[in-house]
Amino acid sequence: MARDRDRDPLVVGRVIGDVLDACTRSVPLRVIFNNREVNNSCELKPSQVVNRPHIVIGGDDLRTFYTLAMVDPDAPSPSDPNLREYLHWLVTDIPATTGASFGQEIMCYESPMPSMGIHRFVFVLFKQLGRQTVYAPDWRQNFSTRDFAELYNLGCPVAALYFNCQRESGSGGRRR
Repeated sequence: MARDRDRDPLVVGRVIGDVLDACTRSVPLRVIFNNREVNNSCELKPSQVVNRPHIVIGGDDLRTFYTLAMVDPDAPSPSDPNLREYLHWLVTDIPATTGASFGQEIMCYESPMPSMGIHRFVFVLFKQLGRQTVYAPDWRQNFSTRDFAELYNLGCPVAALYFNCQRESGSGGRRR
């Protein structure tokens, strides 16, 4: 059991710990940027994530609705994440078996533009208690996925996925 946990990419990538508590994935979640499917810890450049991704959500009960959040726990830099977590996107009321385009975008997509270091961008999916029960926060910086879930009684995430992103040059160092 501990061995599986040690190999879980969300644990290895410190998403479990920095953003989420351990949870069991119960709903399929697919994230696709320009025909490239996101797998945990894959590397994407800012030019590949300019436009919001295509999201596919599983589930089986069409009366079930989900909330999708995309956060950067490494803002503004992994060595000093004092804006942790930065909320890049928030979509609510997504019906099961559809995608984010069928939900309500309550915080518009803001494309990742990391200036220093390698940033993790985390997609978290929650099952809602009902329609129109989740609302937009007042700001993007210092968002807390855990506090947000508690505020709206969302419980444990039903799915999570992340990718890594750094400056287009890929060095993560200072700009000249």
